Amino acid sequence: MMPLTMADVGENITIKKIGGKDETKKFLETLGFVVGGVVTVVTEINGNMIVNVKDSRVAISKEMANKIQV
Repeated sequence: MMPLTMADVGENITIKKIGGKDETKKFLETLGFVVGGVVTVVTEINGNMIVNVKDSRVAISKEMANKIQV
């Protein structure tokens, strides 16, 4: 496993684990980041990422991306 921040742009990856506090997990879940879900990194700027998740584009900070294990 590795944090989402290590994933390559354009790669389809499966979420294996979501870390952090309960409110962080819940927040990511509402955005569509769930264990077993597939995300694609669209772009990455200074560690902040734009990803495709469940047919939506979502921007997340480096801190949030580091909590998502793929």
